[in-house]
Amino acid sequence: MGLRIGVDIGGSFADFAVLNDVSGELKTLKVFSRPDSPGSEVLRGMDQLRERYGIAPADVTYFTHGTTVGVNAVVQRKGLRLGLITTRHFEDVLDLARLKGPDMYSLLSKRPAPLVPRERVFGVCGRLSADGSVETPIDEASVLDAIAQLKRSGCEGVVVALLHAWRNPDHEHAVKAIIEREMPGFFVSCSSDVWPIIREYERTSTAVIGGYVQPKVSQYLGSLQRALVETGITADMKVTKSNGGVMSAEAGKTNCVQMILSGTASGVIGAAYVARQSGIAHCMSLDIGGTTADVALIVDGAPQYATGEYIGDFQIHIPSVSVTSIGDGGGSVAWVDDFGVLKVGPESAGSNPGPACYGRGGTRATITDAFVVLGVIGNASLGYNSVTVDHDAAHRAIGALAHQLGIDVYAAAEAIVNVSVSGMYAGVSRIVSRFGIDPRMFALLPFGGAGPMLACHFARALGMEKIVVPVAPGVLSSLGGLIADTRNDFVKTTYYDLDAGTLARLADDLRALDSAAREWMREQTGGDRDAEISVSADMRYKGQSFEIDTPLETAWLLGGDPAPVAEAFHREHERLYGHRDEKAKAQVVALRLVISAATPKPTPVPIDASDAAPAPAGTIRTFMDGAFHDAALYHRAAFKAGQWFDGPAVIDQDDCTTCVLPGFRGTVDAYGNLVLTLAQ
Repeated sequence: MGLRIGVDIGGSFADFAVLNDVSGELKTLKVFSRPDSPGSEVLRGMDQLRERYGIAPADVTYFTHGTTVGVNAVVQRKGLRLGLITTRHFEDVLDLARLKGPDMYSLLSKRPAPLVPRERVFGVCGRLSADGSVETPIDEASVLDAIAQLKRSGCEGVVVALLHAWRNPDHEHAVKAIIEREMPGFFVSCSSDVWPIIREYERTSTAVIGGYVQPKVSQYLGSLQRALVETGITADMKVTKSNGGVMSAEAGKTNCVQMILSGTASGVIGAAYVARQSGIAHCMSLDIGGTTADVALIVDGAPQYATGEYIGDFQIHIPSVSVTSIGDGGGSVAWVDDFGVLKVGPESAGSNPGPACYGRGGTRATITDAFVVLGVIGNASLGYNSVTVDHDAAHRAIGALAHQLGIDVYAAAEAIVNVSVSGMYAGVSRIVSRFGIDPRMFALLPFGGAGPMLACHFARALGMEKIVVPVAPGVLSSLGGLIADTRNDFVKTTYYDLDAGTLARLADDLRALDSAAREWMREQTGGDRDAEISVSADMRYKGQSFEIDTPLETAWLLGGDPAPVAEAFHREHERLYGHRDEKAKAQVVALRLVISAATPKPTPVPIDASDAAPAPAGTIRTFMDGAFHDAALYHRAAFKAGQWFDGPAVIDQDDCTTCVLPGFRGTVDAYGNLVLTLAQ
């Protein structure tokens, strides 16, 4: 028997998904996460998998892991004390950025302080021209002076980002060689090795983010690898990537910038799998964990991809699943500000002490505590029996806020939920405008420990009429990492005008990318015969400031005729902006290649069907929409395909709780997914 295990470690829980390669059966588990002791939650989880399901470590043939350790280091500013070496007179690259304020509507808006302050940025003499030719050789004396300043500043590592390194990396590599000669063992990263894109700020910022978290991520992955060995798992560990793929943990240690969004990307991959299984063409995923609420768009079963996603206050310019943080998580703390206004988040109670209702020492009210007071949580086991709900503690925490607000405890609890949903409503407007979509035309797919709990509130606010709750929503991110394909992105900045002469150069660039991609795949999987290759180009009309990603066919680039490439760009430009200019010259700014190889997926197994209405396990007293209701309590595992019920209702299962508001009807599809529809 071969078992494949996916683990996603969040701020509150570590989620496990176990797939049997032979039967296609899926088993799941949650345990408390341990940010203070990375890897210990894996040891505890494996012990519980053995006790609960009889799973032996020796049977594990594949292990993949999604993590937020890189994101957390940036958000909390707890990364490496970095220095930055630039070309002389370009030391202000991080401070200048793009001269845009974070909020164009606020006169008091300020850009965040860069991860490397100006006093730790040092310029060196040496200059490349835009074509990559050497204008001024690297001056070793200026590099030695920069090294001395690095030492005096107490830097623990340095990023080298020189002018035009996207075209020619030789100057960066020369500076790196001098630093390594003078400071053996010192961490040095070159921007051209991290992600060789045009535009100095974007390349430098991406390299700085990677360098800022690299040692911490490497140490974390090493700790986790040792924990796996201790459990008896011999399979090589894989890590999920920002682009929704996987790579080896060893590759992640040296190229962590590619996995910095791994945790959020895994959830979207899992949601896309459920959307395909359910036949949903247009879907918005809603991932609510202990700390944040994140949304992504899934079209025709595929997640949307983008560059420039935000890591805390900073954009990272690598290809990634497009995920937007829109609100708070189940552990987000509710509080009253100095003006008597109720606020929720951004601080989270995490897993230790956690919400007050967890009984682990927490005293401050959270969204989870609000749902305990409202009667939704606490009627059955929670978190695979890892949590015993303390109702009195939740009432005390919410009661303290109610006293400050001058309202009763139930109104305060519902106000906490409404404030969190209003924040999500405002946040989702960014993704709506970015992709030009109408959310009413999309189904909502909630997951994470708190996603199904808030789904009806969120969908109703946006006018979304259909919600699909997966079979195991609380651990969907771990399932997403488990089924993610082996995938990698490659880029070559070209900056060519598109004509017959440059097409030959593009063909050579494509061959070089293809060779590098296939070599990478052979290192990751042992072969490349089953790999799929897709090609695109960042293109624009000459004189435009920004590019659009244009899908291309390999044959067009190798065929010698630029017309099909030009037509693909004209067509994409017209689709996005409503017009085309066939007389204008097109430019190919960058050539992109994606290689992927499929991994095994669970086999959907239809569940038993029934025409009879589901029998509730009981009736519970809940407070919804400003009034008390007698709501039906259902056990998710007892549902059969074809059954239906009306809200108000609460559905409990080991990994999460689903709240069905009045006005919603629930049905069960052939594979056990719960479909909630809003009555007209």
